[in-house]
Amino acid sequence: MFANKQEIDKSIMIKNIIFDMGNVLLDYNPDVCLNHFLDHEEDRALIKKELFQGPEWIDGDRGILTDEGKYESVKNRIPERLHPALKNCALQWHMCKAPIPGAREFCEYAKSHGYRIYVLSNASSSFYDYFPSFAPLDYFDGIVVSCDIHIIKPDRGIYEYLLQRYDLVPEECFFIDDRPENIEGARQVGMHGAVFKGDYEEVKKELLATRRYHL
Repeated sequence: MFANKQEIDKSIMIKNIIFDMGNVLLDYNPDVCLNHFLDHEEDRALIKKELFQGPEWIDGDRGILTDEGKYESVKNRIPERLHPALKNCALQWHMCKAPIPGAREFCEYAKSHGYRIYVLSNASSSFYDYFPSFAPLDYFDGIVVSCDIHIIKPDRGIYEYLLQRYDLVPEECFFIDDRPENIEGARQVGMHGAVFKGDYEEVKKELLATRRYHL
């Protein structure tokens, strides 16, 4: 015998909002520093490819290379005349970090409505230098940065680490990231999520609509 629907329907409400950092809380646009330090388009394209899109950038997110280490490795692949500009880009690239419109306001909305908020970011150790310009680290209930644990999204291990470290229930978590594959990684461990497309009002609608019913 089944109980009536009102007795058996339960809803798991979202209690935790988890933010990616780049292009969700802070803009990430390498062209800002490339345009600042380089005059010619072909030079900007070369350094963009070798530094910002090269394997060293991922190694930085994994905590294998520092920003200085990225420069030392990448300089072997570009003309010597560009080494000063490359070094400036490698060490000062975070000049391109600026708050995403509506991000801080959405964080305030979340906190005022009782949500706990977290950051889960693929980032190098310089995260701790530039991120406090957005908000103090203790503004969030928890932060996990890939360089500290040597795992990057969308590897399921980084999501599991966040859940275990802060004792979170996956079904009570809503993850916001600009990359669909990272949202899919979160869903693989049971979290909800939304791909961020630049509009926090749309995120708010998806958040309010997200709930899971079960018997």
